[in-house]
Amino acid sequence: MFTGLIEDIGTVESLDRSTDGARLRISTQLVPEITEGDSVAVNGCCLTATAVTGSDFETEAMNQTLDVTALDAVDEGSRVNLELAMKAGDRLGGHIVQGHVDGVGEVAAVEDDGFARRIRIDLPTQLLRYVVDKGSITLDGVSLTTADLGDSWAEVSLIPETLERTNLGEAEPGSKLNVECDIVAKYVERLVAPFAGKEQA
Repeated sequence: MFTGLIEDIGTVESLDRSTDGARLRISTQLVPEITEGDSVAVNGCCLTATAVTGSDFETEAMNQTLDVTALDAVDEGSRVNLELAMKAGDRLGGHIVQGHVDGVGEVAAVEDDGFARRIRIDLPTQLLRYVVDKGSITLDGVSLTTADLGDSWAEVSLIPETLERTNLGEAEPGSKLNVECDIVAKYVERLVAPFAGKEQA
């Protein structure tokens, strides 16, 4: 489990794509805290560290992951948001993030708003039902609050700290971002589905 609070921006040092999937080698200052088998959220995708060296770690993304996330757009030199799995007893500073990407959104507009920056992202219809105004949403692994909501989009406002500590400061119209909706909304939908449309006794 993660919290959506990015701990480092890593750099993809090498990327090996094949019909089997993709193998990535990522450099990061978090390496001393990573061991083989650990879960690491890479742009919001929960991946497993398969090897660790002095300054980087290796991980693999299977075809299923590449098909449903924006990791397919990552290349050598790309900067990626990294977060290690939450430890028991840590503060939950963001919100509950699983690292299970629900889909991909596309940045529609970027606009400065004082010292903040607002990003509007077009979302697939199947994800919009889980997004509420002032609710939680995860974009590329970053825990954010919805600032505005439309029929086909959601908007977030990024403070300077977020712009500096994550790669969302590089987002521009057309950028693809991994989206994870609030798990609470998905559980609520599942629980009330059997009762939808039923009249009260």
